[in-house]
Amino acid sequence: MRKILLVCSAGMSTSMLVKKILSAAEKEHYEIQVEARSISEARGIGSLWDVILLGPQVKFQLKEIKNAFPDKPVEAIDMKSYGRMDGEAIVKQVRFLLKD
Repeated sequence: MRKILLVCSAGMSTSMLVKKILSAAEKEHYEIQVEARSISEARGIGSLWDVILLGPQVKFQLKEIKNAFPDKPVEAIDMKSYGRMDGEAIVKQVRFLLKD
């Protein structure tokens, strides 16, 4: 099972995306755990996750989070996928980052 941390400014808007990602992963029989957290929480728990994805609203902190977790894939979700709540595109991004 892969663990995906979604990060936004308060952990609220990204939580809506969690259901879409879980649904898309289920269709692919890809076992995941997904949680949405705030950027401040991510700094404390990032090491517990396989991949960290930042929402567009916190993309400006990408370099800082990458530096904090150099052994983890850390990327931003593109604005289009985020805006459309495109769970399938995000699962594809995760699988690419983790080479699954």
